[in-house]
Amino acid sequence: MVATAAASSFFPVASPPPDSGAKTSSKLGGVPANVDARGIKSKSSSTGRLQVKANAQAPPKVNGTKVSIVEGLKSEDETPSPPPRTFINQLPDWSMLLAAITTIFLAAEKQWMMLDWKPRRPDMLIDPFGLGRIVQDGLVFRQNFSIRSYEIGADRTASIETLMNHLQESALNHVKSAGLWGDGFGSTPEMCKKNLIWVVTKMQVKVDRYPTWGDVVQVDTQVAQSGKNGMRRDWLVRDYKTGDILTRASSVWVMMNKETRRLSKMPDEVREEIGPYFVDSPPVVDEDSRKLPKLDDSTADYIRTGLSPKWSDLDINQHVNNVKYIGWILESAPLPILESHELSSMTLEYRKECGRDSVLQSLTAVSGSGIGNLLDSGYVECQHLLRLEGGAEIVKGRTEWRPKYANSLGNIGQLPAEST
Repeated sequence: MVATAAASSFFPVASPPPDSGAKTSSKLGGVPANVDARGIKSKSSSTGRLQVKANAQAPPKVNGTKVSIVEGLKSEDETPSPPPRTFINQLPDWSMLLAAITTIFLAAEKQWMMLDWKPRRPDMLIDPFGLGRIVQDGLVFRQNFSIRSYEIGADRTASIETLMNHLQESALNHVKSAGLWGDGFGSTPEMCKKNLIWVVTKMQVKVDRYPTWGDVVQVDTQVAQSGKNGMRRDWLVRDYKTGDILTRASSVWVMMNKETRRLSKMPDEVREEIGPYFVDSPPVVDEDSRKLPKLDDSTADYIRTGLSPKWSDLDINQHVNNVKYIGWILESAPLPILESHELSSMTLEYRKECGRDSVLQSLTAVSGSGIGNLLDSGYVECQHLLRLEGGAEIVKGRTEWRPKYANSLGNIGQLPAEST
């Protein structure tokens, strides 16, 4: 009886006429009254849409006559069975395949657009991934950098710190590409065995023009011997599109023991490692042999105190990166110079490193007649000193500044006449 009620709730069945001779057998769990003993279909009297079909599967008896049980219920409007699986409908989803092909095509088109097919020279093909490569008989490392929006300053040009970071990055990648990368910050395997690291003692930079946001610069770097225990590293920075030289830089590096923090001679094993990569050529920047004048509280025009390194200022050798010193030096540069002039050259002599808990002072002296006559003199020279509060010298330097509009003139040595 329960089965009959459940079937009736989903499939409406007409009630049998009163004079029907068919009876429901309790042994079968109930057979619908509109199915006769011969298993012949009978139409529903209520809807006229549904038909019930019974096939003989077992020989139970009703009133002594064998009848068939209900095999299933079938609607006249039943959806036809799906077509058999063939080769065509077993293929993958074409929409997904088309989407994958489109993605690959767009990625390839992006890489294609990043290539400049009209370079100034055939070997100036841009490196879209910025990994760099070794050129010129394995002695020069070349890497391209795109100037990012966060690398430009108030003048809409790359800052001097940005350029210095590019120089440092290309130097480290040079060591890595040459197969001389140890577990230190630019240290070779033999240097790592002896617990030695590189430290810079002198840096000279000349900037002819600063790149702007979106420009691509090409950095070439090479190394040479400097004295008995030092190494010179040079950089040449060009505008990738025009090939014009933007910046030239030359530096001197020596070795320091990572534990004792004392300078060390260059071991023969290290010399054998890096010697094959030395070039025999003069520095790209003529050495500034002028002695840096003594600077103290009495001779400085501007003093900035309370400078201290943050944790983020330390490199993996646990000392302050040399680029950070440049920012500290310029902290005491007078604002009128920063607003009206741009840094054209810089000479730095590194005397001592500072630690994480050091507190420093930045001193600047303006050469010549002072700030009041900047517009009359045009070019300005400053002396700098970065020292610990206790008095120990960290970095001494000299900077030269030119008017910001100088590069837009036909003759850099002339300034536009003041309008009346």
